[in-house]
Amino acid sequence: MTENKISRKDIINLGWGAAGLLAITELSLAGLSFLSPRKSEGEFGGLFNLGDANQYPAGSVTPVEAGRFYLVRLSEGGFLAMYRRCTHLGCAVPYDPSSDKFVCPCHGSEFTMDGDVQNEPAPRPLDLFPLSINEAGEIEVDTSSPIERHQANSDQVVNI
Repeated sequence: MTENKISRKDIINLGWGAAGLLAITELSLAGLSFLSPRKSEGEFGGLFNLGDANQYPAGSVTPVEAGRFYLVRLSEGGFLAMYRRCTHLGCAVPYDPSSDKFVCPCHGSEFTMDGDVQNEPAPRPLDLFPLSINEAGEIEVDTSSPIERHQANSDQVVNI
């Protein structure tokens, strides 16, 4: 008859192995949570509620810094949520109220109020974010998935 004795060394090795496995599991979970995208309301990649649509005058451009977009109310009254990233190389495109255009500081691309390319090298119009007006008349913009467009047209404008 043989006895299976567990030595003190075996118990210590088992303890170190369990501690190592626990540490690897914790680091893996922390890494996954760090890499997963944020989908919080009011942060880029989430949903933005911009309030009553009637508070934005026709012909206005309202920057939404946390969302990285401009809420544009065209002179005809329709709305667009334009991503502020240039379609040429991805620079942040500011709005220039004196010329009533979006002008890229990197390479001089210019975009009209509806985001259409007026001066190259940008190959296409500014991207949009999905915009809707809910039953309460409030504007909601979803920044989780930009809409890439190859031409600007009136079908993309959201009216009240």
